[in-house]
Amino acid sequence: VPHPLYRPTKNKLVPCVDQLCTSLHGGLSKNHKCDSPKQQCDYEVKYADQGSSLGVLVNDSFAVRLANASVVRPSLAFGCGYDQEVGSSTEVAPTDGVLGLGSGSISLLSQFKQHGITKNVVGHCLSMRGGGFLFFGDNLVPYSRATWVPMARSAFRNYYSPGSASLYFGGRSLGVRPMEVVLDSGSSFTYFSAQPYQALVTALKGDLSKTLKEVSDPSLPLCWKGKKPFKSVLDVKKEFKSLVLNFANGKKALMEIPPENYLIVTKYGNACLGILNGSEIGLKDLNIVGDITMQDQMVIYDNERGQIGWIRAPCDRIPKFGSSLL
Repeated sequence: VPHPLYRPTKNKLVPCVDQLCTSLHGGLSKNHKCDSPKQQCDYEVKYADQGSSLGVLVNDSFAVRLANASVVRPSLAFGCGYDQEVGSSTEVAPTDGVLGLGSGSISLLSQFKQHGITKNVVGHCLSMRGGGFLFFGDNLVPYSRATWVPMARSAFRNYYSPGSASLYFGGRSLGVRPMEVVLDSGSSFTYFSAQPYQALVTALKGDLSKTLKEVSDPSLPLCWKGKKPFKSVLDVKKEFKSLVLNFANGKKALMEIPPENYLIVTKYGNACLGILNGSEIGLKDLNIVGDITMQDQMVIYDNERGQIGWIRAPCDRIPKFGSSLL
């Protein structure tokens, strides 16, 4: 994005022998060796869509405003990328960077915790109307009202996973084997592996309202048109049923996915399925719940208690500190 470039001075470089560099490489490739003590900490990160960033780990101080209006200035380590490759995602938005909020020790979240600034908790609330908010620490967490499941130590490395779920459509089971689910705020769409994807498509087509016709649209693989072009998902949601993910880990832990959390209205006025076949892009058996499905839900990743929570919320209203959003 066209901003002045950040130029770190020599003393900001994290040395290769630093603990931060060791934990960064532990999360990436496992082989970490330093030729000299003064050597810088290089990294390369590759993403599933073939996007990548090559750079060097640096340390700099940030002004962080807390909810009680005080400001702290921690020194935080982050990647300064000098060679970026854009991934193959359909529409490339100009990007300033990628924020690492995982449970690893190098993540921004873990660094906040180490500095005693916030608890190791992060959450987001993305609004259907655009915008939303991201929060660190547990001040805004509605512990008693949210649906909680234990974090599954995913077979898929360090992803945030609520474990395996069965899939329901319009109140009945789609009869697919339990799906390994990962929540990924870095993915715009939701991806199901081949079996649940096919079962969902079959159920949608079998349940289609008479007023809708399947139509080809360059935006997405499966789309429908109505008698006149749709202006928003609200025009079409009553023609579709809700999906439900029922997580085995929690006590009656359901994630309801109403039509507005899986449909997209394109610029051509068609309604398209915003759940894609992950097997086609090499995701194997992984099922990714992306931003479309997390809209207007507060989603909380609580690394202190090892749990993930969600609750419907008006994400276009930024909460005031000390008051309850919900």
